[in-house]
Amino acid sequence: MTSPWMLVATREIVVRALNKGFLIGLAITMAMIGGLIGFTAYMDSRTDSFDVAVVATDAAALTAVESAREEAATSDDQIELGVVRVDDAAAAEAALEDEAADAWLSSDGGSGWSLSGWREPDGGLVTLLGDTVRDQVMSDRATGAGTTMEALTAGSEIETQRLDGNPVDPQVVFLAGFVLAFLFFTGAVGSGSMIAGSVIEEKQSRLVEIIATAVPLRQLLAGKIIGSSVIALGQNLLLAGVGLIGLSFTDLSAVLPAMTTTMVWFVVFFTVGFVAVAALYAVAGSLASRTEDLQYTTTPLMMLLMGVYLVTFSADGVLERVLSYVPPASIVSMPVRVLNGDALWWEPVVSLLVLVVTTLGAVLLSERAYRGALMQTGGRVTWKSALASDRGTTLGA
Repeated sequence: MTSPWMLVATREIVVRALNKGFLIGLAITMAMIGGLIGFTAYMDSRTDSFDVAVVATDAAALTAVESAREEAATSDDQIELGVVRVDDAAAAEAALEDEAADAWLSSDGGSGWSLSGWREPDGGLVTLLGDTVRDQVMSDRATGAGTTMEALTAGSEIETQRLDGNPVDPQVVFLAGFVLAFLFFTGAVGSGSMIAGSVIEEKQSRLVEIIATAVPLRQLLAGKIIGSSVIALGQNLLLAGVGLIGLSFTDLSAVLPAMTTTMVWFVVFFTVGFVAVAALYAVAGSLASRTEDLQYTTTPLMMLLMGVYLVTFSADGVLERVLSYVPPASIVSMPVRVLNGDALWWEPVVSLLVLVVTTLGAVLLSERAYRGALMQTGGRVTWKSALASDRGTTLGA
C-alpha cells in the first residue's frame, strides 16, 4: 500500500509540472541562460576586420602593416587586417572619409609614426599596430648597432606563476557566485511560494479538513516538502545542465571540470537546505487564513532569502569564509569557495553537516507550528500561537 506522504508528494509534483505559469517561467529562464551563453560565445568567437590605408611610397608603413597582418593571423586576438594602398596622403584621408579604410598608418621618415582614423581608431587595432611598429623600429636599430633583437631581449621574458594552484580566474569565480546565488534565490522563492500557495488554497477551501481525516498532518507536510523539493531540485539540475553545456562552447570551457565539481556541491547543499526552506514556507501558508495574508506571512522568509542572494555572491575574504558555515548562506558560499580553491577537502563536509543539523531543527520546529496553525481559520496566526496550539493539542491527546 502506498504511504500517504508519497501520494501527497506525487500530487504536488504532478500539479506543479502541469502548471503553465511554472513551465513558462522555466522556459523563459532557460532561454535567458542559453541566450546569455550564446551571446558570450558569439562575442568570444567574433573576428574584427580592419582595412588599413598605406601610401604606396611609404615602405616602412607597408612593412609594418604586412607584419601586423601575419601576426594577427597566428595569434588569438581574432583580428584580421587588410591593406588598402593609396597614392598619397589626400587619397588616404578620402579613403577614411568614405569608409573604404578604417585607419591610415604612416611613418614620418624615422621621426615618428601616426595612426589616423576618421573617428577614434579601435583599441585592439592600435595595440596590434603599436606592438608591431615598436618591434620593427627596435629591430632596425639593433641591426644598425651590429646586434640582433634576440640578443637585446635575451633574458627579459617574464614567466607568470600562480602560487595558489587554482586555475580559475577571480572574475569567473565572481560570475559563478552570482549564478549560484540566482539559482538558489529563484529556486527557493519560486518553489517555496508554490508550497505556501498550495497550503493556503487547501486551508481556505476547507479541503484540508477532509484531507486531515485520511492523512496525518505530519505526513501531509512531509509529502508537500518532498514534492516541492523534487521540483526545485529538478529545476536547478536542468538549469545547471544548460549552463554547463553552454559553457563548453565558450572560451571558459577550460574551467568546466572545476565548475562541474562546484555545481555538484551546490546541488547537494541546495537539496538539503531547500527542505528547511520548504518547511518554513509550508508554515507560512498555514499561518494565513486567506490568500491575501500570504504577503504578510511570507515576507520574513522573502527578506531572508533576498539577503542571502545579495550578500553571498559579493562576499569575499573573512566574510565569505564565515558565511560558508552559516545556513542558508552556506548553500552558495561553500560551493563558491570550492571553485576558488579556498576550501580544504574537509570544509564542505563540515559545512554540510551543519546544514543537515540546521535543516532537521527547522523541520521539527516547522512541523509543530504547521500542525498547530493549519486548522485555525479565525485570521492570521502567529508562530507563538501556532506552537502553543500544537502543544495544547499534544497534551490533550
